[in-house]
Amino acid sequence: MKFVVLYESADDVLSKAPLHFGAHSARIREFHARGEILMVGTFGDPQQEGSMAVFPTRAAAESFVEGDPFVRNGVVRSWQLREWNEILAPT
Repeated sequence: MKFVVLYESADDVLSKAPLHFGAHSARIREFHARGEILMVGTFGDPQQEGSMAVFPTRAAAESFVEGDPFVRNGVVRSWQLREWNEILAPT
């Protein structure tokens, strides 16, 4: 079981994101170094389609979102946390 966070971008994401990208990126690197974030990225059109991240635990996903500068500063309009049953996981 993995945990996926889906972000919906705020209407003004293109103006807000650059202001908070450094802190957001640092948080991603911190979580990745600890193995608490597995994958992260935007969809083809981040304004319309948002972004997602995959986490190994619910606790890691919740912790990331709670302190994410993008969430705290309105770059993200809303987010969802979903359980995901990964089928092709390495054995």
